[in-house]
Amino acid sequence: MKIRPSTDREGLRRMTAQDIRDTFVIDDLFAPGQISMTYIEVDRAVVGSAAPLAVPLSLPTDRRLASAYFCERRELGVINIGGPGWIELDGARHDLDSLDSLYVGRGVEAVTFISASLDAPARFYFVSYPAHAAHPSRVVRKAEARVIQAGDQKTANRRVIRQSIRPGLVETCQLVMGFTELEPGNVWNTMPPHTHGRRSEIYMYFDVAPARVMHIMGEPSNPRTVFMDDGEAVFSPSWSMHSGVGTADYRFVWSMGGENQEFDDMDHLTLADLR
Repeated sequence: MKIRPSTDREGLRRMTAQDIRDTFVIDDLFAPGQISMTYIEVDRAVVGSAAPLAVPLSLPTDRRLASAYFCERRELGVINIGGPGWIELDGARHDLDSLDSLYVGRGVEAVTFISASLDAPARFYFVSYPAHAAHPSRVVRKAEARVIQAGDQKTANRRVIRQSIRPGLVETCQLVMGFTELEPGNVWNTMPPHTHGRRSEIYMYFDVAPARVMHIMGEPSNPRTVFMDDGEAVFSPSWSMHSGVGTADYRFVWSMGGENQEFDDMDHLTLADLR
């Protein structure tokens, strides 16, 4: 597991484009036949992926978590962005088709990722936060997610937000997770942007290639940008706005952890706030 320190507002102002990538972007996800994990100091999140092929992949712990197993004191959210597969939790099988989600509660000892087919292997993306209580694990199908239609074709940001791991569907300690799909001909997400003063947020862009996404972050008075490729994640501290514009439509998984689980708890910005 890699360790990723963050920075403060002043640190971001001094960063080069490469410094921003090295600090905020996770670019080693979905290596075939491997599990990848990065520990982010912001809210002690772990961002990772499992891309099983012929051999099942078991989620390991790490000495820096100081736990006997990964979910001993953590909860886990998983979204499958690949072909069909399943995840075994202490031996119990949970099937996940493309864009299905799975919440894994604190206390699950064995987490194993398996692809149903080598021709179209599963690609499991996961985010984990510390958990103070144990809640039941549960699969949420794509069709079960809460759907929000957002944006306008005139401003090229018409999109569908699917909230899969959220209050009312799944009880969690702090994790909120889902994904957003840009409709054809739309390229902007979350514009005007916002911040979350009470939690951090992580975006993982997928179904991007061959396009690219320019992700905008930092303070409104000093926006910074970083170009994102398919299957890359970028995290935002609570003081950083987060938005993006692509060279074509795309999808992204969003996840949050912090003081509360209210999706609408955000500090809105206006276009005039951007400098």
